[in-house]
Amino acid sequence: MRIVLAEDSVLLREGLVRLLAEAGHVVVAAVDDADAIVPAVVEHRPDVAVVDVRMPPTFTDDGLRAAVAARLAVPGVGVLVLSQYVEESYARDLLADGRGGVGYLLKDRVQDLDALEDALYRVAARGTALDPDVVAQLLVRHHVADPLAELTPRERDVLALMAEGRSNAAIAEHLVVSAGAVEKHVGNVFTKLGLPPSDSDHRRVLAVLTWLRAH
Repeated sequence: MRIVLAEDSVLLREGLVRLLAEAGHVVVAAVDDADAIVPAVVEHRPDVAVVDVRMPPTFTDDGLRAAVAARLAVPGVGVLVLSQYVEESYARDLLADGRGGVGYLLKDRVQDLDALEDALYRVAARGTALDPDVVAQLLVRHHVADPLAELTPRERDVLALMAEGRSNAAIAEHLVVSAGAVEKHVGNVFTKLGLPPSDSDHRRVLAVLTWLRAH
């Protein structure tokens, strides 16, 4: 298998080059900067690009963005992203086009040659290879993806009336409950939607926006 490797850590990059060579693969290019990824992929047309997420120049998501760009430039190339931590947004960005040929592996896992090779072959075959820890976190996130899922029926009623622009007093009158009960429900809504007190954000508006996006 022909591989382009992008990793800014000298030790890890050289270690991966040796590991992949011992496994019978050819690293056609090994780069240490995200800006070099697309040119290397375009030049060498590898089977798989193995790319670190956080690379120079900004050490944020440069590697991931370059990997996505490489897939656009060379549609057939597989991409195996390496990351130090489970970063859900990066995994979702990588999977977003739904074309397969992508993988997300934690760096701790690359010490296991069998796991690394399995991921490489899956990606090269246009399948997907997600680290078990990534899968577990994505499943948990998916389970709670509905921002209103944790609300009780009464809290949903209160939020719906908030979305209509009603005050707490008007909500209490409509639901035939006390103002104190409404205040408690509103507080629960803010807590469950992850809207802590803030000097800059109007929690009531943010809660209503969440309601609107869910409907």
